Amino acid sequence: MKRMTLRIFGVLGLALGLSVAGLRADVIEQVLVKVNGEILTKTDVEQLQVSALRASNPNVTAADLQNDVALRKMLDEVTPRVIVNAIDELLLVQRGRELGLKMTDEQFNGILANIRKENKLDTEEKFQAALKQEGLTIPGLRKAFEKQMLINRVQQQDVFARISISEEESRAYFDAHKEEFLTNESVTLRELFVRAATTAPAEGPAAAQAAMTAAREKIEQIRQRVLKEDFAAVAGEVSDAASKANGGLIGPLGVEELNPDIQKLLSTLKVGQVSEPLDAGNGYRLLKLDARVPRKQATFEEARDQIADKVFNQRRAGEVLKYLERLRAQAIIEWKSPSLKAAFDVGVVEAGKALVEEAAKARPAAPPKAGSNP
Repeated sequence: MKRMTLRIFGVLGLALGLSVAGLRADVIEQVLVKVNGEILTKTDVEQLQVSALRASNPNVTAADLQNDVALRKMLDEVTPRVIVNAIDELLLVQRGRELGLKMTDEQFNGILANIRKENKLDTEEKFQAALKQEGLTIPGLRKAFEKQMLINRVQQQDVFARISISEEESRAYFDAHKEEFLTNESVTLRELFVRAATTAPAEGPAAAQAAMTAAREKIEQIRQRVLKEDFAAVAGEVSDAASKANGGLIGPLGVEELNPDIQKLLSTLKVGQVSEPLDAGNGYRLLKLDARVPRKQATFEEARDQIADKVFNQRRAGEVLKYLERLRAQAIIEWKSPSLKAAFDVGVVEAGKALVEEAAKARPAAPPKAGSNP
């Protein structure tokens, strides 16, 4: 069931690939690493590698990893990130257990209800058949969703809830990024369009010109009406544009999004005024300026909540990485595979580079001094 695959795996990411990690005591497998006593086996890691490669190669299998040279090269590239993510997620789950977090029956039943609804599995028979086709079980689903819940709640409780943004930091961000809080000029328009009668090529240019002249005369008469009557009502009655259904309403539109000729025209109109007929090539159009919102720079107070969100979003990834570094340092990690340990070390370095980049983004650039060139 392709739809179910999208709905479930899209939510969990790699969670299902590791949902049984450390739980195969009844199967003898090659253990590659122990993390605070919990194991990752060769099969676990291969499942995660395949999941990572499927992002760009949807049909890849574990057998392909042994036989395809190009995939082996890609595997070498993704393995550092895969093993770091696997160990970090295991550490977060262990931390969640320390905090006493767990998924309740009510929460899990709600998740199952959503899966049934989104995948239109309206009977138990359909649901069980879909699970079987995907190679899933109810206990396996619960472990996977509980894992994701623990990861999210630990990050929220131990990391995100502790991110504080000072007044000074907020003001520094605002001063350095004022353009982000600038609202450009916008307009709301109403249009009324009269289409020229269609002429056949054999009738020649004179017939086409006559049709345009007739359309011009008609819209001139209509313009006299809208100067005295409600524009929206008249547009709904006689316009040939699709917008007639809502009284010719267009917008709001950013002025900078409009073509230069329309921008120039609007600069000559006051709110409530109607343009002269405009040649549209296949007829004529009237435009009414319904409303104009001028370009506006938000004040710090007006932008305070937006600033907090922006700074928080810049810092959250860096704070999570620093938190994971602490968990790794406190963990007892026993490596049984030197090559996997080497890949992990590479992945940690890459994660550290990401931390530096994130920290740099979180530090707003100093605003230019008065008189300096931009």
